[in-house]
Amino acid sequence: SDTLPKSSFDEKNKDHWNIQAQWTLRSKVLAPLNKKIAKNVILFLGDGMSITTLAATRVYLGQKYGHYGEELRLSFEAFPYTGLAKTYCVDNNVADSACSGTAYLTGVKANSGTVGLSAAVKRGDCAGQRDGYHSVTGLMDWAQRAGKSTGVVTTTRVTHASPAASYAHSADRKWEADSDLPKHGLRCDDIATQLVNGRVGKNINVVFGGGRRNFISKKERDSEGFHGHRRDGKDLIKEWLHNKRSQGDVAKYIYHRDELLNLNVADYNSVLGLFSPDHMPYNLEAGDDDPSLNEMTEKAIKLLSKNENGFFLFVEGGRIDTAHHETKARKALDETAEFAKAVEAALRIVDPEETLIVVTSDHSHTMTYSGYSKRGSDILGFTNKMNASDGFPYMTLSYANGPGYRNEEQYARSNLQLEDIKSLNFTFPSLVPISRETHGGEDVAVFAKGPWSHIFSGNYEQNYIPHAIAFASCIGPGFTSCEH
Repeated sequence: SDTLPKSSFDEKNKDHWNIQAQWTLRSKVLAPLNKKIAKNVILFLGDGMSITTLAATRVYLGQKYGHYGEELRLSFEAFPYTGLAKTYCVDNNVADSACSGTAYLTGVKANSGTVGLSAAVKRGDCAGQRDGYHSVTGLMDWAQRAGKSTGVVTTTRVTHASPAASYAHSADRKWEADSDLPKHGLRCDDIATQLVNGRVGKNINVVFGGGRRNFISKKERDSEGFHGHRRDGKDLIKEWLHNKRSQGDVAKYIYHRDELLNLNVADYNSVLGLFSPDHMPYNLEAGDDDPSLNEMTEKAIKLLSKNENGFFLFVEGGRIDTAHHETKARKALDETAEFAKAVEAALRIVDPEETLIVVTSDHSHTMTYSGYSKRGSDILGFTNKMNASDGFPYMTLSYANGPGYRNEEQYARSNLQLEDIKSLNFTFPSLVPISRETHGGEDVAVFAKGPWSHIFSGNYEQNYIPHAIAFASCIGPGFTSCEH
């Protein structure tokens, strides 16, 4: 439609801007510093959630509800304290999810492609993994030692790089099941095995996400008829249940959304939910049997809250990243909106006075937001000020590289008006042809609310984050607020 949505404010009135700024100023000046111990901690991670992604998602979400969009804030953008984290790996200037996961979950920067190991171990070095000397643990381990309950929630496979960094030590992020390891040479424990039998993994109380195939044999089919991926014939789901029960836990395995929603929290203290053989589907393509990120997050918090010592929960919106890799900006923005919804769900059910919530990202992407479009223009459409110098329109969102490259003849850009840009799987234009778009190397935002959230402001290395969380919650071997 040609009629632009209305802003909920009179933006042409100078009083609007003055009142708004004064209100922000007062809320900052009058906000007391919370220096209590953080009994509970939730670390939310938007995988690949660059600052550009946040700005575009505000507009995407706002326009859904009839606003211009630019003036709105995502749930966590209202948090009082923000910082910027530097994301590079020890060996690469642009991070992947494995080295960055190791940084923000264990406090140690690592090499690209490695999980839970210091940079003394190069990618693929199984001997370095087995040696154990270079293994690093972090928040999950420290919280368990302090008697807290722990949980992992993700929309990717639960053995994927980000969640794996919380419990595993792997010289290659791809070693998710035994069949992913090289056929010859040393044998290293795969990531799924470490989740079920590892010292930290086996003590996690709640695990929700995808990746069921990495837990069962190739010869078996799972509850939904999909083949497993393991070569060793093991059924790690049965092993997980056996381990939990022998530890005296009341444990349950679930694989369907209904089971999650109907789960009686009072009855169990350990739950494994594997809702898909691979990554969970994108929200825009999910079926009735697929739980949303906020449904999984809410149930995890309720299960973990029963512990009087508190809990540590890691929640990942992992498919923001996979959508960007495919240059499918529509899906990436929608996954970011879903992620913001999960943060909102958490805020509704925790005590903000004793719960520290940190929201961040592991790395950026190459999507840019450009042109001089009128307010309220479709963020997923063409810029509406003028065509490019070749006479063709261009899109507000585009990528520096990726599969959205069009095969252009004689230096002429392809005419995107001939394509269905409203399609869910439309690939947004890329400058450089490459089958998977790459990450970006700039800093990512960190948002914090709750006890000691003020120590997350400023610009710092990504590996500072878990040290600050441990300080606030009195866990881990470093300096903590209990000694402060």
